[in-house]
Amino acid sequence: MAPIYSEWTIGFLAVLGTTLTVASANVFNNYLERESDQLMVRTQSRPLAAQRIPPFYALFFGSALCLIAIPMLTLLVHPLSGLLAGIALVSYVMIYTPLKRTSSFNTLVGAFPGAMPPLIGWVSATGLIDIGGVLLFSILFLWQIPHSLAIAIYRGPEYQNAGLIILPNDKGLDVTRRQMLLYTTLLLPLPLLLSMMNITGILTAAVGSALGLWWLYLAWIGCTQELKATWARRFFLSSLVYLTGLFGVITIDVLLARYL
Repeated sequence: MAPIYSEWTIGFLAVLGTTLTVASANVFNNYLERESDQLMVRTQSRPLAAQRIPPFYALFFGSALCLIAIPMLTLLVHPLSGLLAGIALVSYVMIYTPLKRTSSFNTLVGAFPGAMPPLIGWVSATGLIDIGGVLLFSILFLWQIPHSLAIAIYRGPEYQNAGLIILPNDKGLDVTRRQMLLYTTLLLPLPLLLSMMNITGILTAAVGSALGLWWLYLAWIGCTQELKATWARRFFLSSLVYLTGLFGVITIDVLLARYL
């Protein structure tokens, strides 16, 4: 998507380095939450929770991934890419993960490192943090919050049993549903902004806006009809459709503009 030519090796190393950074963060998260993971159905089959591998091996593996990924991005891609990846890793492991035991604010904090990969990709190509990278970051940041809160609603009892604090259990379902509606509303104009900034074309504006209106409508239904677990699970699945559809149409839009 970046408006400059970039060698394929840069793209390959950027994706590889980002993937290894995400893998490292997840390994550290599994290490730190191996005991609470045993108390949740959706996480109790993870390798550490199920005691299939010793914790020390996981700690070593996560460290090795980190020591490969950050220098790779810094030295072979761009120093700013390495810096962003390092910030994402540290904020995920050292801020977001422990915050899950103390504050329901953790969902907002966790959305920050979760939204970093497309910004890393943009910076790897351009060497800059500009409007294109910021908009891509914003899409993933705003998307993650209602996506995660939907999981929190229908998995609420499991989180409580594991001692993890989530918004539905902390502030109630009404507040949670209003938050989901708020962030889906804020997300709605971003595909249009991508087109207005000439980063993508009219296809992204049209399809992205349609997907956004559909997802906003689903959030509105949950808010007005006070639905609970069944609606939340459907909303979670719809979030996957929204993001896959949006990124798919962005890819098609950019390729059509570039090669036709």
